[in-house]
Amino acid sequence: LELADDAQPDTETLTGLALAAEAACHEVKGVTKTDGSGASAGHREIALVTSNGFSGNYRRTGYSISASAIAGEGTSMERDYDYSSKVHFADLDDAHAIGKRAGERAVRALNPRKMASQKCPVIFEARLASSFPSLLARAANGSGVVRGTSFLKDMMGQQVFAKGIMIVDEPQLVRGLSSKPFDAEGVICETFNLVEDGVLSNWLLDGRTATKLGMTSNGRAARSTGGQPSPSSTNLRLANGSVAVADMISGISDGILITSMFSSGVNMVTGDYSRGAAGLRIENGEITHPVSEITIAGNLKDMFANLTPGDDLEMKSSTNAPTCLVEGMTVAGA
Repeated sequence: LELADDAQPDTETLTGLALAAEAACHEVKGVTKTDGSGASAGHREIALVTSNGFSGNYRRTGYSISASAIAGEGTSMERDYDYSSKVHFADLDDAHAIGKRAGERAVRALNPRKMASQKCPVIFEARLASSFPSLLARAANGSGVVRGTSFLKDMMGQQVFAKGIMIVDEPQLVRGLSSKPFDAEGVICETFNLVEDGVLSNWLLDGRTATKLGMTSNGRAARSTGGQPSPSSTNLRLANGSVAVADMISGISDGILITSMFSSGVNMVTGDYSRGAAGLRIENGEITHPVSEITIAGNLKDMFANLTPGDDLEMKSSTNAPTCLVEGMTVAGA
């Protein structure tokens, strides 16, 4: 799985990367300061011995660069960020490019306007769209299914997304940020589809939840050093669609491209969804201006059913998705 890199960047090297990212933020016109930048390197070893005779271990490394930029002055400031996180040091994005993207994202959010409440199509940028496979994984977690606290508890084998949509959990992805040869109970981890052709196809199960559901563990047990196992996803992704992001935008007469979200208003029992957000207004197929102080709301069952993935998937973290369009969301504004 290539989970360990022999690269050992020293403090001077990491400091240089952090400073390069910060300097690149300042090169973007409109950026007035930074909210910090950083670079890190880490190494750990995982060893597991269980009472049923399993014994195994593996090494893992991780490297990252991040930058946060602030644009504007006084009460009209906007903040945004960018980052790169990889298992191998050589795979990291260029520090200058990271800082530049952070600065450009902050500047494009300047001078936002308010908008009236309405129902409209909403596009979620890729880094925010990753919340969709994450929410699906929470709803498909064996613990919630056993307790009856998941809004999908009775939906196994049923159409949850549109046909053609795939959500894959791949624990043996080479150089994957959450790859592992075995789970926290010593079960070999294998790839499966949580959603296949839009149909909910699997639960995330460890030994305990599998037993309670009369099933077999599928190797999704995770644990902290002092905690008991519980189900969790590994390298989770919503697979690429066939629609270009530019075509998504050009096909919308009145909508929003969401670029940031805050607050967590998701009820996993009912599927009700409500989050504060900011983004870019889309009018007549073009991005016109930033918007802020809005709330986007819906129900996850409806959102999943009306979701269209774009074609720009990047594996930036443990959970990934391409840009996604969701039709008919409620936007609460001024």
